[in-house]
Amino acid sequence: MSQANKMKRFLLYYCFAILFSFISCQRDTSSNSQSYLALGDNYTIGVSVFESQSWPMQLIKLLSEKNIHISSPKIIAKKGLTTDELKIEINNSILDYPYDWVSLLIGVNNQYRGTSIQEFRKQFETLLSDAITFSGNKKKVFVVSIPDWSVMPFAEDLDKEKIAIEIDNFNQIIYEICAIEGINFIDITPISRIAKTRNDFISNDSLHPSGIQYTAWVQKIIPFFLNYKYD
Repeated sequence: MSQANKMKRFLLYYCFAILFSFISCQRDTSSNSQSYLALGDNYTIGVSVFESQSWPMQLIKLLSEKNIHISSPKIIAKKGLTTDELKIEINNSILDYPYDWVSLLIGVNNQYRGTSIQEFRKQFETLLSDAITFSGNKKKVFVVSIPDWSVMPFAEDLDKEKIAIEIDNFNQIIYEICAIEGINFIDITPISRIAKTRNDFISNDSLHPSGIQYTAWVQKIIPFFLNYKYD
């Protein structure tokens, strides 16, 4: 075999090796992308902000910057949902579980409509049980507390103290259930109350958080992912 042919064969093998390596890397990157299911209400979909400003979307963007890659989340949430209504939405959804991560944020509309603590407790327990089932690993399930909307301009003519107390009572129930089940509870309620003195924490509807406030939530949530003991 001539030297020229040997060189051509070497280059051909070399090109195939590079191509195979590239394809393998692409496959590995794809397989490392994790799935995420977000269950919730107004706050999970990010009412009155762009989708990219919602806290689940900001969360996966920040995680990607930290080399934790999560695919676009499956979101089951609508404006105005209560616990029982979220359960209906879940039952009517097609879910490809188990998901790598599952979050749950629900309860503000129960408080707004005057749901009893007893009824809320029972319904939240059911939803949390579903969240655990959808994950298959309760260590990768997290619950976000209910923000306090009493500090928003929308509540100006309402009984702010009553709203705040009720929000705290509902969050206490959520905390207790999470503690019993060994689920990570992330308390963003104090952050939401900063809106009392931060206009940039308020969206243009005078009721829901702004994208800037959701960014602050994500900063509170992100350690849950960073501190997780990955295999």
